[in-house]
Amino acid sequence: MQLPIQSLSRAIADPWEETANVADLVAVAQRAEAAGLAFVGVCDHVAIPRGEIADRMGTTWFDTVATLGFLAAHTTTVRLMSEVWVAAYRHPLQTASSFGTLDHLSGGRVVLGVGAGHVEGEFDALGVPFAERGALLDEALAALAGGWDHEFASFAGERLRYDDAGVGPRPVAGRLPVWIGGSGRRAWERVGRFGDGYIPMGNPVAQYAEIRDVVQASAEAAGRPDAAFDLGFMPAGAHLTGGPADAFPPGTVFTADAMADQIRAARTAGANVMHVRFRGRSLAEYLEQIDAFAETVVPLVDRP
Repeated sequence: MQLPIQSLSRAIADPWEETANVADLVAVAQRAEAAGLAFVGVCDHVAIPRGEIADRMGTTWFDTVATLGFLAAHTTTVRLMSEVWVAAYRHPLQTASSFGTLDHLSGGRVVLGVGAGHVEGEFDALGVPFAERGALLDEALAALAGGWDHEFASFAGERLRYDDAGVGPRPVAGRLPVWIGGSGRRAWERVGRFGDGYIPMGNPVAQYAEIRDVVQASAEAAGRPDAAFDLGFMPAGAHLTGGPADAFPPGTVFTADAMADQIRAARTAGANVMHVRFRGRSLAEYLEQIDAFAETVVPLVDRP
């Protein structure tokens, strides 16, 4: 799950997060680990432009690598994911160094989630051409693979070029799992060409047959016919402990059966990773949702 508190976007944050502190963030990550969740995610923005976008998204977005590094020291088993790292904002050698270090410090627990980005004003502030974000992401993904495979790597693309550059520490397992986010066909094709998994953007269950087919076709065209993929699905946000329905956004699910039904349907359609979300009115209530999910939803998922 993507962690609360580290982003105060009006679209996803609950009011209690406005006054939450670092200890609360650690408590959520530790409760997720204790409940057996596979990963916790931290999203990525650098500088939100003033105006309508800032009004909707807010300006508080904890730095992805710093936050995951801090949480690595307070957890032991849960995986740590960037959800998603906007690779176009940084040179791929910087990405390789940051995430290689994070993986080394955490004992090999990092999943590198990447995406093309979507806030044009942020690209303008950072001096990165918004129209080239997809091409920059593709080159970054190609460059990262070579940088992790060899002590000294070279890369020659249309936009990025370097020779005999060594970056260490490299990931514990040699390479990091790379999950790619995005809502459309270009993102699915990237998964097949470069990735190991897909980070969903609220895609409906009915779309997963197409997602699976596009990923597989792209993998075969890229010479990866035997690659296996972690295809993510995002169930509706859940409040499972009996809070009032009018306290949470429309679409929130309130029963274990309803959430388990969504997960089973997504699995049948081809998804095999669930990016869960919870709603609460306080830290204590939010932590209760994690426990309730583990205790009441998970046992139902494999029920006939």
